Formats: sequence, C-alpha cells, structure tokens
Amino acid sequence: MYSFICDYSEGAHPNILKALADTCYEQNEGYNYDQHCLTAAKRIKEEIKRDDVDVYFLPGGTPTNLISITACLRSYEAIIAPSTGHIEVHETGAIEAAGHKILPIETPDGKLTPSHIQKILNGFEDEHTVRRKMVFLTNPTENGTIYKKAELQAIRKICDDNDMYLYIDGARLGCAIMAEGNDVKMEDLPEIADIFYIGGTKNGALMAEALVIVNDKIKPDFRFHIKQRGALTAKGSVLGIQFEELMRDNLYFKLAKHSNEMAQKMAKELEGLGFSFLTQSPTNQIFPILPNSIISELEKSYQFYIWEVVDHDHSAIRLVTSWATPEEKVDQFIKDLKQFI
Repeated sequence: MYSFICDYSEGAHPNILKALADTCYEQNEGYNYDQHCLTAAKRIKEEIKRDDVDVYFLPGGTPTNLISITACLRSYEAIIAPSTGHIEVHETGAIEAAGHKILPIETPDGKLTPSHIQKILNGFEDEHTVRRKMVFLTNPTENGTIYKKAELQAIRKICDDNDMYLYIDGARLGCAIMAEGNDVKMEDLPEIADIFYIGGTKNGALMAEALVIVNDKIKPDFRFHIKQRGALTAKGSVLGIQFEELMRDNLYFKLAKHSNEMAQKMAKELEGLGFSFLTQSPTNQIFPILPNSIISELEKSYQFYIWEVVDHDHSAIRLVTSWATPEEKVDQFIKDLKQFI
C-alpha cells in the first residue's frame, strides 16, 4: 500500500536528519536566539534579497497562520479568504475561535482576484459590522493552481487602496516557485506581501515553517504573540537547523522540483490515457477525474483522497507527491491503472 495522500508522510530529508544528529550534543540558547536560527534567517534574507525583514521559525502551518493573523488584526477585524483556503476548511475554526471572522469567497480554481475581493468590499461596513482588514491566499492553492506575478500585484494594489494587509500562506511555496509557467521569484514576495511564510513541513523538513514579516507595523512585540499562542519553542535551534539545511545549496528548491516532476509525470500519463482533471495544476497536487470503478480498484493498492464527486459514475481524486516520492512508484501506479481501463 503506497500513499499519495499528502507530502508530509515521510520523515525528513537525510541532510536534515544528519544535521540534527550532528548537533544533538550542542548547547544552544533557547527560543530562537541560537546561532542556527540566526544563520537560517540570514540565508532566507539573502534568498529574498531583503535584510529589513523579521524572520521567525515556527513548528507548523496552523500555528503560523493563527499567530500571523491574530497579531495583525484587532478583535473587530476580519479576513477575506477563498472558500477553499486552509484557514477556512482545515484548521478547526482556529481563526474564528480567536475572535476573527473569515469572509469566504467561492472561486472556481482556489485563486482570489481583485473582483472577488471587491465584491466583499462593496458590502456595507460600519461599527455594526466587522472591518475587512486582511486578504489571505495560499500559493499554490489547495487546488494546486498558482498565482502569476501580475495577479499577485493586482491583489496587492486592492489591498493598498483599501488599507488591508496581504498574507500569503506558503505551506507549499517551493512547489509554486518551481512550477512550470511560474514567474514569481522569491525576491518578489516581500514586494507583494505584508507577511508570508516559507513552508518546510511539506517540503522535506520534520516540522518547520519560516515566517517572514515585511510590514513594519506588524513587527513590534511579535515574539509576545508567538509565546502567547504556545509556539515559541524552547528548543528553537531544532527549527533553525532544518532551515539551515533547506537553504543550503538550493536544497529547498531541488526538493520542490522533484515533488512537482513526479506529479506532472503522472498527470501527463493520465492525460494521455484520456482522463480529464478537476483543475489544471502544475504543482505536486493533481486532481484526475476517474470512473468510480477504477478508483475502487486503485484503493486496494494506493492511498489517496476522493476529493469531489463529479457525477454518479465519476469522482475526482487528489494525488500528492513529495520530495521523497520514488519515480518507480509513479510508474507502478500508471501501470496498475492501465490494467483497469
């Protein structure tokens, strides 16, 4: 039974495990003040070509989203997000539990546009309603789609015109950057987002995300927010070490490139067999539409999510590849699929 359920099934890249083992007897200062966190932050600043940002290392995507959003918003302020957004669907109402309303927008491909945002802004707003203060998006989206640079710049403009923060959830950011057709560079992100994170957990780390704060208004006292939400880890060096390795010799981008290549090889084979897709994804998540009878057969040997019922006889499944997916597993999946056509 091989799993295509997610991109964090495996442990961590061997370089990271070796670095953790090599440093396990070191005595490091706690709470991200250690030399590993400082070095990793320096490498990230070099990668995005900005030295005036603050970088923090956090242990997972949900606390990163929760801390980032609640630190930016007052109690009466809300966040605009696609209805498929992680904070809306998969974080147990963490944002609402913290007292902030999410204003979801239905989109065909998981991507926000200025016109989507404008529809929310056109609604009535005064002291009887929540104030729209932040736009949340993921790149790539939960549908595997990516934003072009011009699309992000257009969203940046509507945020500027309406005094809103723009927050980018980068849980799979490496896969967006390395996707075919992408024109967004790492150094573009600080020009577009007020705050964003570089996801490590879904790209070869054990558990680590690197949060980058660009907007000076968000920076003061941010460590207080991290501590209050329980994410200021005593052994912060463990997080820093992981990003030290990910940012060494372009490992982060090499791993993301492999993830994408394995998914796109499957996509090309599936397309060649005549199957269509729920969305056109250039990243490591693909959503082929298959007959339910074939899905039932594949489930005997593979794990994956049935993502959406298309009609009585067909469903879209989600196949996710990772930095560690062997090409032979992709080849075997296609070989097995062909038996049921």
